[in-house]
Amino acid sequence: MPLDLARIRAVCFDVDGTLSDTDDHFVQKLSRALRRARFLFPAGDPVPFARWLVMRTERPGNLLIGIPDRLGIDHHLAAMGDALYRLGLGRSSAPFLLMEGVRELLIRLRARYPLSIVSARGQRTTLLFLQQFDLSPFFRCVATAQTCRYTKPYPHPILWAAAQMEVPPDACVMIGDTPVDIRAGKAAGAQTVGVLCGFGEADELQQAGADLILPRTCDLAEILLKE
Repeated sequence: MPLDLARIRAVCFDVDGTLSDTDDHFVQKLSRALRRARFLFPAGDPVPFARWLVMRTERPGNLLIGIPDRLGIDHHLAAMGDALYRLGLGRSSAPFLLMEGVRELLIRLRARYPLSIVSARGQRTTLLFLQQFDLSPFFRCVATAQTCRYTKPYPHPILWAAAQMEVPPDACVMIGDTPVDIRAGKAAGAQTVGVLCGFGEADELQQAGADLILPRTCDLAEILLKE
């Protein structure tokens, strides 16, 4: 079912794989870790193997994302991740990568729609991502794993974001790269767009009920900004 553009009055964005180029970030980190064993790889380059490994682990990872919610421990895991970051684990001078074309997209969308973040990341690292690229001014509100009692794939953070943006949930469109994002949007009554620049694959996004699937997040401009 295609998007009903006339219904859309606000846009919700996931972070990892949607705004943040998490795939390439993981590949970079894994490649650096494998450099000491580069003699094992063709031409001494571990990058192709690192990319292959990251891509092969994405689907099993997607299946595990909803487990903490079902067990009722998602809040605790997010808080633990933030605490570990404060202790220095996982820090780097530039911990995130921005998806190509995202800043330009947000500049254009903000002129027409209220925007929000709906992420299953912890609050600290979500805000650090926004601060690194000076993106906070684009968003009316930011929902993280600690904002509501339950996070994605439950609808609670999207319902909360809709209230903050002062629109009904069914007037929102949820943009994300995994079935978890799509299921959360559907449960909230929002329309959904899956993007293939992150962790999800086209078949699983389609099975989750995505109203539209796009190759990249920045391709939204051609859909949502039609005159």
